[in-house]
Amino acid sequence: MFSRTVLETPAAIRRSAMDLLARREHSYRELLRKLRQRGATTSAAEVELDRLVEDGLLSDERFCEAYVYSRSQRGYGPARLREELRQRGVAEALVEQTLSEAQWDWQALAQQVFSKRFPEGEALDATERAKQLRFMQYRGFSGFQLD
Repeated sequence: MFSRTVLETPAAIRRSAMDLLARREHSYRELLRKLRQRGATTSAAEVELDRLVEDGLLSDERFCEAYVYSRSQRGYGPARLREELRQRGVAEALVEQTLSEAQWDWQALAQQVFSKRFPEGEALDATERAKQLRFMQYRGFSGFQLD
């Protein structure tokens, strides 16, 4: 069994936060949760995270953009991404702003995801059509229409 180090000093908290940020972008709340799991007090962790935000090393905007890009490349739509980002503590306004940017063509992505999963096209059977729509909803394309 290994012993978990408790983050007691500001330097240790910052170093742990920087180690996590070196791997990938994190939201403020996500990073706070991870630091608390590692033994940092909430107030001490918030002070260090605020310093990282001031230094430009921690950004919910950057995290949100990177997350949407990464997950959309895997075929996930705006409804699913909205929920995932909400769970990670990103502000609703920032999520909506990021998802509505012109660079995301959600309809084209939905068509691509549908075509990849269902190369035979739209099902004629109502049961199969319902299955196709459920798959698209699961992927986050709630307004997807089979035409």
